[in-house]
Amino acid sequence: MSFYKFGPNDIFHNQIKTYPQQSFLIYQCRMFLNNTPQVPGAFVDNVGGVPTGYANLYEMNVDRQASQLIYPFITKAGSLTSFSTISTTNFNNDFAYGDIITGEYRLSASITSSWYSGPSAPSVSEPKRQIQSLRIALNSYATLSPHYLYSSSLGDKLDQEMRIVSIPSIFYGSSIKKGSISLKMYWTGTLAAELVDDLRNGELIQKYPADANSGSVAGVALYNEGFLILTGSWDINTNAADWVDCSPSSTTNPRWIDIPQTGPKCDPTCISSILDSASFGLDFKGTQYVPVKTMFAHAPRGQLNYSNNPTYLKYGSSSYEASSGTLAYQQNQQVPIKNITSGTWTEPTASFSKTTYISKIGIYDDNKNLIGVAKLATPIRKREIDDFTFKLKLDF
Repeated sequence: MSFYKFGPNDIFHNQIKTYPQQSFLIYQCRMFLNNTPQVPGAFVDNVGGVPTGYANLYEMNVDRQASQLIYPFITKAGSLTSFSTISTTNFNNDFAYGDIITGEYRLSASITSSWYSGPSAPSVSEPKRQIQSLRIALNSYATLSPHYLYSSSLGDKLDQEMRIVSIPSIFYGSSIKKGSISLKMYWTGTLAAELVDDLRNGELIQKYPADANSGSVAGVALYNEGFLILTGSWDINTNAADWVDCSPSSTTNPRWIDIPQTGPKCDPTCISSILDSASFGLDFKGTQYVPVKTMFAHAPRGQLNYSNNPTYLKYGSSSYEASSGTLAYQQNQQVPIKNITSGTWTEPTASFSKTTYISKIGIYDDNKNLIGVAKLATPIRKREIDDFTFKLKLDF
């Protein structure tokens, strides 16, 4: 077996910029991601172990009973190693040396949305704290559009009625691709309204229906942070229902700040009875960078023309046998090599030429441990006059 060391110009690194598409459909508070339905298993309602519309971080515990779940664990020892979710105080007070600290692998994420009222909301409430935490991020986008400004002539975000849609970074990577956002509302399966950011400046503009509000800005998108802030308060259509507090006595026409309805505060019973005809769609593309390592493996001229494969030697020759004794085991050095050089005629055969076929390329570490194998779809013929370079790529 021949080993060749990669030279200084044989390995280089780069990255591929990709735009993964994500599509959410929301109906009666249930979410579906990329048109993936609920798949019942033998032990769980959904084989992935998480609800539909959720991304499973580790994709473990697929269709497992609750008593047989895989989980991470650490034994408290002198190294003081623990999980990042456990504080130093809890680690010192709640666990003794030798105790086993366990975690959970069924980690999942999905989009959520929350409706926030206007000035009547207390300034110390949770919604206000979330809005205030986005102040710096909103103002940093002001060069794209004045609609981002936390406080301006267009409105004060702290006092505006709004809905914030939160998108975890697991769905978009580095940032949401500009110009890829589409928020839709359907009524009885027919498109009723749509917002897009086709200007690529973060403004969520009403594209449909083509009425007096067509072209109006109904919100902004924080591309890097993964938030959609909807402030459009005009009526989308005349499909009156209760869109806020499940009170049939306070029905209103749908507005952009009323959709999409998700999250733990979404009442499926209420939505099923009042908004049974409404569904919502959210489509966008993420921006992800995939690290790539490219390696050039060389098969030099005059080398790699011998094979340990038994078919390389002439079959049936008596000289193929080895001799052994009490002091040594010796193979015959005159074993004939099979001539596989093609010629015009069967007899006489063509002139002999050492020929091998390269089908695999092994990658080894500094200690010559095999760490990877590249397989060729079709073996490459290697003669003594041939000089090949194979390009290997590894995505992380």
